[in-house]
Formats: sequence, C-alpha cells, structure tokens
Amino acid sequence: MLKQIPNILTFGRLVGTLVFLAMLLYLPYVQNKTTFIDTAFIIFVVSGLTDIIDGPVARRLNVASKFGRMLDPLADKVLVCGAFVCFAIIGQPEFLFNWSKLTLHLIRWSVAAILIIREGYVTVLRHVAEAKGIDFRAVASGKIKMLIQSFSVGTILVKAAHVQTALWGHWFTIITLAVMLAVTVVSGYSATRRIPSPR
Repeated sequence: MLKQIPNILTFGRLVGTLVFLAMLLYLPYVQNKTTFIDTAFIIFVVSGLTDIIDGPVARRLNVASKFGRMLDPLADKVLVCGAFVCFAIIGQPEFLFNWSKLTLHLIRWSVAAILIIREGYVTVLRHVAEAKGIDFRAVASGKIKMLIQSFSVGTILVKAAHVQTALWGHWFTIITLAVMLAVTVVSGYSATRRIPSPR
C-alpha cells in the first residue's frame, strides 16, 4: 500500500484539477465571487502541493517508475494549461487598459496556446526520450517553469477576487504573465537540448 502513495497523490491531483477547472468555468454564474474564487484557490494550492511531495515520496519509498515520470508531468499540464484555457473562456484576467475586447480575447487565447504548444511539444520529446532509454525526468528549469506558471494562475485568481480595480494589480498581472511566457519558451528550448542529435 505504501508503494502506491505517489500514484495516489498524482491521481488525487488530477481529481482536484478537474474540480478546480469546473469551478473556473462556473465562476461567471456565481454571485459571491470572492469566497468562490478563494475556495478554488485553496483547491489549486492543495493540488500543487501534491506535485511537490509525490516525487520525494516516490524516491524515499524507492518506487520511482517510468509510469510515474509520465503521469506526473501530465497532471501538471492539465492543471496549468486547463487553467489558462478556462481563463480565456471566462474572460480572465480583466485589465483596466483601453484595450478592445478583441485584443484582450487574443491575448488570453495566445497565452493559453503558447502553453499548450510548449507542453505538447515537451510531451512528445519525453515519449521519444523514454523510447530511446533516455532519462527525461523533471529538471530544475522545468520545476522553475511550473512554479512560475502556478504563481501566474494564483496571481490571476487573487486579482479577480481581491484586486479587481487596482492599477498596480493589472500591471503586476501583465508582468507576471510576460515572465511566465518567457520562462515557458526558454524551458521548452532547454528540453530540446536534452535529446542528443543523431550523428
């Protein structure tokens, strides 16, 4: 039973992720948005914490496996990419700048698209690496990328719940998203270099 703890944590994160994404999609129909968003934020944080502990637990119990290395990143991708797709659908984040609705729409969906393309690309690389027997476990750049992406999701949630009209909140969110996109692209390039070129 102990050996199943890492997988249980990962599956638990997937369940928490689905609940979190459903809450985001339901947000436009909620009256008391602050409490609702705070609840979603807690679920998001708990789901993220399971990502932090399942790897060390697997190594401590000596049950790290190829299955775990494949499923764990998938859970992360569903959580983050799903969040930004939901944000694009419900029109978050909102900004105080004089941008047209079309511009905001393009920005939100572009952010989601960049994340999905990067994660899809790295997932393909991971499968290729595993097929070649190359160890493609998570590295520092990937962990930093996930941390910043998670921070960006949290920033949007906190802004929507508590800092809706503060100008500094809009600038902070914009800068956070820009940094996240830069780190996402750079980490994707770094992943490419982990697979040796054929000679």
